[in-house]
Amino acid sequence: MHSNPSLSTRLWAAALWVVVGFFVLNLLALIASVVVSSFGTRWLGTWLPSGFTTRWYAAAWEEFQLSDVLLVTFQVAFSVVILSGLLGVPAAYAMARRNFPGKRVLMLLFLLPLLVPPITYGIPMATVLYQTGLGGTMAGVILANLVPTVPFVILVMIPFVEQIDPRIEDAARVFGAGTMRLFIHVLTPLLLPGVLAALLLVLVRTIAMFELTFLTAGPTSQTLVVALYYSVFAAGVRAVQSVDAMAVIYMLATLVWLVIALRFVSPTQIVSRAKQQQAH
Repeated sequence: MHSNPSLSTRLWAAALWVVVGFFVLNLLALIASVVVSSFGTRWLGTWLPSGFTTRWYAAAWEEFQLSDVLLVTFQVAFSVVILSGLLGVPAAYAMARRNFPGKRVLMLLFLLPLLVPPITYGIPMATVLYQTGLGGTMAGVILANLVPTVPFVILVMIPFVEQIDPRIEDAARVFGAGTMRLFIHVLTPLLLPGVLAALLLVLVRTIAMFELTFLTAGPTSQTLVVALYYSVFAAGVRAVQSVDAMAVIYMLATLVWLVIALRFVSPTQIVSRAKQQQAH
C-alpha cells in the first residue's frame, strides 16, 4: 500500500509551485512589457500605452543598422557552427574510442570553458587577440566563440559515439572501408542526430553569447546582442520604444533557433544516453 503524502510534503510541494509560478509570472510580465512598449506611441503612468504603432521597428532597423548587424550575427554563428562541427566531432570520436594517458585531465580541460564564467578567461584571451591583430575583427570574434563551443560539441558527442557498437566499424573495415569512407558512409548517418543536436545548440549559444563577443568585437563585427548593449548604454538620447523594438527582434531571433534546436533534441536526451551507456 502507498501511504498518502504527509502534510509537510504537500506544503513543501505547494510552496515550490508558488515560487515557480511567481518566477514564471514575473518573467512573462517582463517580456510582455517590453513587447507592448515596442509598439507603444507614448506610455507614462498608465496600464497600457496611449496608442500603438510599428514605426519603432523601422526606426530601430535604420538607427541601429540592424540589417548589417543581423548579417554579422549569422556570419559569426554559422562560422562557429561549421568549425565547431569539423573540430569537435572527430575529437569526440577519438576521445570515445581511444584510451590514452592523461585522458581524464584532457576531459577536465574541455570542461573548464563550460564551467568557468566566460569573463574570467575572456579578458586575457581578448588581450592576446588584440596583440596579434585579431581583436576587433570577424576572425577574432569567431575564434573567441570557438573556445567554449568546441568543448561543448565534444562533450555532447561522446555519448552518441559510445552508443555505436564498435563491431559495426570492424565489419566495415573487413569489407575494405578506409578511415575516410568509414567516417562518411557508416558513422555519419549514425551520428547525424547527435551532430544536428549539438550544432543547433551551438548556434543558439553563439547568438546569445555576450561576454566573449563584447570583448573581441569591433565596430564592424558586432553581433545582435552586443549591438543591443551599446544601444542601451551608448551616449545620447534614444527612444525607449526603439531600444525595446531591438530587444524584441533579438528575442525572436534567439527563440526561433531555440525552438528548432528543441525540435531535434530533448534537454534530457544527452543525460539519458549517457546513463544507458553506463548501464550496459
